[in-house]
Amino acid sequence: MTKIYRGRFAPSPTGPLHKGSLVAAIASYLEAKKNNGQWLVRMEDVDELRNVKGAADSILRSLEAYGFEWDEDVLYQTQRKAAYADALQTLKQGNLQNKNLVYPCTCSRKSLKAKAAAGKIKSGPLGIIYPGICAKKNFSNFNSADYAIRIKTPQQNFDFNDALLGHQTQNLKIELGDFIVRRRDGLFAYQLTVVVDDAFQDITHVVRGADLLDSTARQIYLQQCLNAPSLQYTHLPLIKHQNGDKLSKQTGAKGIGHKADIPLLIDCLHFLNQHPPTELQHESLSSIWQWAIKNWTLRAT
Repeated sequence: MTKIYRGRFAPSPTGPLHKGSLVAAIASYLEAKKNNGQWLVRMEDVDELRNVKGAADSILRSLEAYGFEWDEDVLYQTQRKAAYADALQTLKQGNLQNKNLVYPCTCSRKSLKAKAAAGKIKSGPLGIIYPGICAKKNFSNFNSADYAIRIKTPQQNFDFNDALLGHQTQNLKIELGDFIVRRRDGLFAYQLTVVVDDAFQDITHVVRGADLLDSTARQIYLQQCLNAPSLQYTHLPLIKHQNGDKLSKQTGAKGIGHKADIPLLIDCLHFLNQHPPTELQHESLSSIWQWAIKNWTLRAT
């Protein structure tokens, strides 16, 4: 039996919805609709230190104003901490290949940067390559507030076929090293939470920005460790400033507001290479969505 297509849009409430996020929302929404599937909204608010008060509600109001309709209730990661703790316990128990998948790490960012500057550890495109300095440490010797938790990465390539970018491969051990699944401040890491929630929500397809392409191998590895289903990934081109920086909240992207901006919606469709006809900008919001769903093709992006 073929599983129903289930996609999702998962913004972080660190500010209002901006044009870059709107593009991702549009693409994931249209791909779900074109496949007669379901589209869910998840509020990835697990990093509570970065959350902006009122941002989650603002994002939802913007989505509603632009005519998005989602299936099921919005999932908030701050309400899912028990599930992440259970997943972490599963990783602690390990699997048949490795009974010690995770370990406590007491290394600070400052100390790792100093080691990298001195040439004692390597750096790569993804940052410092963590070589397992604390890999032999035992949880029983520390208070939980004294350490982050890292997962051991195997010496192997992780491959997947991106619907737009084609074959992708990454060797986590060589390019990244052991990575964090729970931070020292007790907050669960994005890589862990997204895998747990995708499995919980029965997500089958992920359409998101290319800035998350490098996260995919980590998520595939965690899916394997947690016996979670594998997914189909699509990574979209990013809107960038003239200086080449990604358009984001950190680089001053403006919010799209709580009233549908038809020219902006049309512009986003153009960015996604959907070639909406000129007269469409004079149509109603519902007519624009009808045209977009009927004519959507992911290959065009």
